[in-house]
Amino acid sequence: MERPREQPTLLRESYRLAGTLVSMPIISVFFGIMVRMFYREHEPAHFHAEYQGQLAKFSLDGKMTAGRIDSKTAKRLIRQWAILHRPELEANWLKMKAGQTLDRIAPLE
Repeated sequence: MERPREQPTLLRESYRLAGTLVSMPIISVFFGIMVRMFYREHEPAHFHAEYQGQLAKFSLDGKMTAGRIDSKTAKRLIRQWAILHRPELEANWLKMKAGQTLDRIAPLE
């Protein structure tokens, strides 16, 4: 009997940016929204969200600062989630800057 494989605690995707492989852990998923924090990021502290193929960057208080997500509902949910989980986002930002593994953050329910 085959043993079930363990589920990773943090989903991870990678992409190439200027020839460099960049890791982008998915820290939360809710209502079709994927939230990531990339390694090798710059200040100010922020996270990235994707919804229906649209990408945007958000401050840790949930304000969209770059990119595009057209759905007002998705933007409202991202902001609610960010406000609710601000301490965890700040902790993950510090872990990312230190090159440590990021923690999953609970989804919005």
